[in-house]
Amino acid sequence: MSSASWALQQAVFATLSVNDGIKDLVGDPPRLFDAVPRASAFPYIVVGEDAESNWDTATEAGSEHSLAVHIWSRAGGRKEIKLAAEAVRDALHGASLALDGHTLVDLRHLESDFTRENDGETFRAIVRFRAVTEPE
Repeated sequence: MSSASWALQQAVFATLSVNDGIKDLVGDPPRLFDAVPRASAFPYIVVGEDAESNWDTATEAGSEHSLAVHIWSRAGGRKEIKLAAEAVRDALHGASLALDGHTLVDLRHLESDFTRENDGETFRAIVRFRAVTEPE
């Protein structure tokens, strides 16, 4: 059986990769990364940090996950990252993703943060999700 965290990351990546709203904002094929290649064009999306914790009950095994998706832009304002964050949220919130070796019980958007980086020209959104999985 694969790791629930890895299975969730793969499913999130696959879902975002084929989403038309994401493609409209970050290219087709989308600039969607786990590790960003040097000199990547903006905007792009990174499936970022995550954490997995025990969510077992008295009768069932399970995991709770927190997952962050980052969007980076140099479009000169927050509009592009806000539209991209909305597309990410729409693609994942409540989605029924197929996970290898696991069942996704729930996937919910928690919050989105929008910031300007210290260089003064780069904007970043962090879109955070909570997921619960069970082994098959």
